[in-house]
Amino acid sequence: MDAQGRGRADNIDPADQWVLNPNTGEYELRLTPSAPQSTVPGPRRGDSGRPRGGGGETRGRTAAGRQSPSSSSEEAPGPEASSSRRRRGTPAEEPANRRGRRPVKKKSKVKKILLWTGGIMAFVLVGTAGAAYLYIEHLNGNITSVSDDGASTGGFSKDKAINLLVIGTDKRTGSGNEGYGDSGSVGHADTTILLHVSKDRTNATALSIPRDLIVNVPDCRTEQEDGSSKVIPGTDNVRFNTSLGQDGRTPSCTVRTVTELTGIQADNFMVADFNAVKTLTTAVGGVEVCLGKDIDDEDSHLKLSKGTHTIEGEQALAFVRTRHSVGFGGDLSRIALQQQFLSALMRKLKSNDTLTSPTKMLKLAEAGTKALTVDSKLDEIDKLKDLGLELGKLNVKNLTFTTVPVVDNPAEKVKATVVVNTSTAPTVFQMIKDDVSFTAVKQQAAASKDAAAAAAAARLKGAQSAASAVRVQVMNGGAAAGSAQETLNWLQNDEGVTKSENAGNAPAALSRTTLEYAPDQADQARKLAAIMGLPGTALKPGKSVENSQGLPTMTLTLGKDFKGAGVSLTAPTAVPDTVQKSTADKVECAK
Repeated sequence: MDAQGRGRADNIDPADQWVLNPNTGEYELRLTPSAPQSTVPGPRRGDSGRPRGGGGETRGRTAAGRQSPSSSSEEAPGPEASSSRRRRGTPAEEPANRRGRRPVKKKSKVKKILLWTGGIMAFVLVGTAGAAYLYIEHLNGNITSVSDDGASTGGFSKDKAINLLVIGTDKRTGSGNEGYGDSGSVGHADTTILLHVSKDRTNATALSIPRDLIVNVPDCRTEQEDGSSKVIPGTDNVRFNTSLGQDGRTPSCTVRTVTELTGIQADNFMVADFNAVKTLTTAVGGVEVCLGKDIDDEDSHLKLSKGTHTIEGEQALAFVRTRHSVGFGGDLSRIALQQQFLSALMRKLKSNDTLTSPTKMLKLAEAGTKALTVDSKLDEIDKLKDLGLELGKLNVKNLTFTTVPVVDNPAEKVKATVVVNTSTAPTVFQMIKDDVSFTAVKQQAAASKDAAAAAAAARLKGAQSAASAVRVQVMNGGAAAGSAQETLNWLQNDEGVTKSENAGNAPAALSRTTLEYAPDQADQARKLAAIMGLPGTALKPGKSVENSQGLPTMTLTLGKDFKGAGVSLTAPTAVPDTVQKSTADKVECAK
């Protein structure tokens, strides 16, 4: 019996033949060879309506090594069957993995894969079953992919931080969705989350981008259906949601817009429509949400009483679409509701009743591959599996949900849109770019107490000279060409550091910018560090050199980390108090 015909008779669920192997701690698909089958999985029964090999066998397992009396051909024993011949009176030998003792409980590798961010990675588990080749091919056929048009980095790497852009479109395709709102929508970027997973996989940040945020959408080169390329002109001062669908824009245009907004380039993207919420929540048997008050929303059709509820399908979709009945009744309130929902979904996906249920895992695999559109770098189950394994290393308590800091659009009398809060948003963007955790991860907390870090911080404390007293030569040690002269012009013209000069290229390239100075120049070093935003680790007590006038001077070497004149090199270490955030392990009630 193979992947197509296994366990369909007598209402046996095929998922029950995924068996936990105690020796490896993984689920395995137990199959035996049979005649060639169709390449598309589907239900099939034997002639008698019973599983091949006769009745009376343990549910979900094949009677390997036996032959029906009416059969005219023999089948080879399956991988878990004992020999069909044994001495008379000798008891049948149990399978090796059940012989003599109870199976050793080992933590399944499957359980290490967190299937989260709206369930988008649930289906990667199927890739761990090598025997299910035909089923994997079937899932590959479910996947819809579109070109990234060069907007992404070219795909995630296992040894780097991961930036995944998840785009929820308001396109009303699919059964039962035509009645929601604008049935003729071209599919705008209605809900967008930039998921950043740290390089060490200890923490992650999910940054929601409001659909009504005013942004500049850049020019976007897109691949057309006939294989040709077309550049869609950009537009300034428009809603973020127009980065998708409007004027024929594809998901790669949204990727470019996010890069323009945050300075962060996504590695990959995924697009989900209304069906994704309905099918994925149904596949896991619903998710539990909490309401701090009764809700009866005429627009989203959500009607729930105060307290906890398990929702799925249409009701789950209504929940994430609700905005008028929560918070201040706008898109920002809906974002908070969606973040609560995603946290609840992640907790459900991580729970044992999901991860230990092959039935639910297969349903998730089907639902996920059908409901999502991915970029062309993620167009195979193996690629999705690799991404899922990387994401699965994260503990949800260190996953922080936050939103781009915004303020009301000052150009509007009737407030309908928002603009970036320039006092706090740059800090949030920089923390993500610098891979700084929004949660108190133990490893980072320990590092902050390190003696070396304390010593570096101490170098910044103390008196500072006047800018006009700072004497420094600038060298390029790995920064972009022209950086030394650009920095010199900025220091002299904008910051009053007139005793500075360009010393050309450094003898060797440096990964990080450094400032070397003699002990009696410490006050100058602190002043220059303050002007340039240099961290204490960049200050290197040492010796001075002579400048072109023969006077002692410090040496500033611009390393590969240099980001431009006037751009601080000090990574923020804390989220501003005014930035809203929550973690995925906390249960919160909508208000």
